[in-house]
Amino acid sequence: MFESHFQSFDDPADKSLGLARLAQLRLEIARRGFDGFLVPRTDEHQNEYVPPSGERLAWLTGFTGSAGMAIVLETEAAIFVDGRYTLQIRDQVDLQAFAPFNSGETSPDQWLKTHSTKGIRIAYDPWLHTPGQLARFEKALSAVGAVLVAAEPNPIDVIWLDQPEPPQGLVQIHPEKLAGESAAAKIAHVQEAMGEASALVMSDPHAIAWTLNIRGHDVAHTPIALCFAIVPRSGKPTLFIDPRKVDAATKDQLAALTDFAGPAQLVPQLRELAATGALVRFDSGTVPARLVQSVEAAGGKTELSVDPTALLKARKNKAELRGMRAAHLRDGLAVARFLAWFSQEASKGKLTEISATQALESFRRATKKLKDISFPTISGMGPNGAIVHYRVTQKTDRKLTRGLFLIDSGAQYEDGTTDITRTIAIGKPTAQMRDHYTRVLKGHIAIATSVFPQGVSGAQLDSFARRALWDVGLDFDHGTGHGVGSYLSVHEGPQRISKLGHVTLEPGMILSNEPGYYKTGHYGIRLENLVVVEPRKIEGAERKMLGFETLTLAPFDAALIEPKLLSAQELQWLNAYHARLRKELLPKLDAATRKWLTSATKAIKRS
Repeated sequence: MFESHFQSFDDPADKSLGLARLAQLRLEIARRGFDGFLVPRTDEHQNEYVPPSGERLAWLTGFTGSAGMAIVLETEAAIFVDGRYTLQIRDQVDLQAFAPFNSGETSPDQWLKTHSTKGIRIAYDPWLHTPGQLARFEKALSAVGAVLVAAEPNPIDVIWLDQPEPPQGLVQIHPEKLAGESAAAKIAHVQEAMGEASALVMSDPHAIAWTLNIRGHDVAHTPIALCFAIVPRSGKPTLFIDPRKVDAATKDQLAALTDFAGPAQLVPQLRELAATGALVRFDSGTVPARLVQSVEAAGGKTELSVDPTALLKARKNKAELRGMRAAHLRDGLAVARFLAWFSQEASKGKLTEISATQALESFRRATKKLKDISFPTISGMGPNGAIVHYRVTQKTDRKLTRGLFLIDSGAQYEDGTTDITRTIAIGKPTAQMRDHYTRVLKGHIAIATSVFPQGVSGAQLDSFARRALWDVGLDFDHGTGHGVGSYLSVHEGPQRISKLGHVTLEPGMILSNEPGYYKTGHYGIRLENLVVVEPRKIEGAERKMLGFETLTLAPFDAALIEPKLLSAQELQWLNAYHARLRKELLPKLDAATRKWLTSATKAIKRS
């Protein structure tokens, strides 16, 4: 009945190839005089999603998660992942070939230090590591008299005989009516924010997409073109991009804004800049070490800091906010239709995690506006829902039965990006389920209703979402919220609500509000809406105050709410939110969905 156009449920991992490929890599690095090699899961831009040609860690080890690293030595090899993937690596990786480690407990640099001896040479691809990442390895190796050595070309690229070609997705112009500002004006903003630098090297494709008002098709789920740019203090930037990605019409539109050059011209142009004595600024979080090394080797001066574009694009303008609201209304209608359908189908015992995922995507595709999903849908029944970053495959697909079903999904529309999580009861929930759900809901409401002075960061708000869980000795191990882009990355910085979120929250910033609770082996609960920071007027206030407007439009499951645990103020917010859904969604829905939504959003009272 339904199908997915944007998500695969195949598991490409093949642990049976691990030993053979590891042996090939060892032969190649030994041939080149190295004693080891670092294999990160990243591309030249430190992207969350990388093209198939950049999936070197997956090719070598079988691990398909979004973050990780392998270290290969002459007689030992290890793979490091964070806490999200400690179970996944045991399923996907041949543990006879690679010893698994939780990077939060054993860091790759410290492991390498304890497994290295004086004089050995550890190779790395300078395009795949930032200077900051390399500094940690250099420090660890120098302590034992070992050295880090750049290796070009990448040894894996030499032995990966059927490696896919780099992507060549066509660049498109993002309309100014949606961007809210011309590319010329954005370039001027960036140049004003460059400080003392003579030139800024943009290594983050998201920053380039925002600045030039372009979008691309090079990676899954995020509309970016893989490219670099150099922005001078004055005058036109230069865009370094594969010419096959820019057709004649698009190039004509961009010609007044930027010069074009091929990727191979980037390093030579940086060397020319260095020769003039220019101070070149780089984004410390995404720049390949190769570029910084090139400038320094040519006698130039370098500055590693944050790309000024990060804050500029985080503060959404009126047009972007207008687009996000339109996207969330459209998405809310699609989600309502899905939830109404789900309420009828789930109890029949025929749905699975995959079929539910396919159905939700189909309801979004029916809007005729869907460009992509914003990330692979997390669709977890029962114990799978307790795996925070679970990805359903044909192998792990569970039938939906009595219990809790968690579905975390999002959409990419040309006018905005969405991200929503709902947890739904199938059958009658237990008292414990209701208690846990309501405590998560209390945390969600605490963030949604928070009012705070200008200058507050997400770290200062994070505990608001945890209080009700802490009261009974519970917690969750992820941040409460991440930043979100405008038809860009669903995970956008620098703002976030977490213990590490120290960037000041400013009007126009969009974040997720997603507390959760995960009972390992039983169920997971997460409740996520997107919110935007907005000014708040408070009578008698002595400081400028801020709060959140909720963008997401979808009901919470009343069957899982224990009203006695909610305060009068919390119930007031919840009932007002559900009343807003009726006002905004009902006029645009079919009769059957209107009937379901009216029932699902009935006012809840404390008995």
